[in-house]
Amino acid sequence: MILYGARGQAKVIYDLILSNNQLIEYLVDDNPPDHFPHHLEILKPTEGLLKDKNVIIAIGDNRIREIIYHRIRNWCHFETMQHYSAYVSRFTTIGEGTVIMPNVCINAEVKIGKQCIINTGSIIEHECVIEDFVHISPKASLAGNIIVKKGAHVGLGANVIQGITIGENAIIGAGAVVLKDVPANAVLVGNPGRIIRFISEEN
Repeated sequence: MILYGARGQAKVIYDLILSNNQLIEYLVDDNPPDHFPHHLEILKPTEGLLKDKNVIIAIGDNRIREIIYHRIRNWCHFETMQHYSAYVSRFTTIGEGTVIMPNVCINAEVKIGKQCIINTGSIIEHECVIEDFVHISPKASLAGNIIVKKGAHVGLGANVIQGITIGENAIIGAGAVVLKDVPANAVLVGNPGRIIRFISEEN
């Protein structure tokens, strides 16, 4: 197996892989840091290094993860990874390249897309739909029948009530309580949650 990325997210996923008694062959990174723990080799990504390999994109930023996915998807196979301590319902579906961290709980009939990060201790209740390239941060809690659209980020310890839709590329701030639908590209913070800006206004 190969990790694409060699910084914070890669360190966490590397530890997860070791916990599952699996091994990493080497890491690749477009801008390699000077070193990586455990003296693993970090190489510049090329088709030759990735061809027909099992790869995890170990990068927390949703947008960058998507860019890399489209760049290398015809070269390699994407590994889906789940920590042994996570509970995932047998009636849940999970897309390629998604990583599920320790102590996660995912209940019945959840659908998770490709290249998502379901981070430590988060809870996803029944019949939620998590689209591609989403990041659910540690200790975030999603009640039932929630839709999280492509590229959205649900922040640390956020709570989302049932039936909510979070739009594409929206950002839910740490500790926010989401009581209403969130439009695409919105940044929502606070309890109760309020929109403070739209990402498109910053571009």
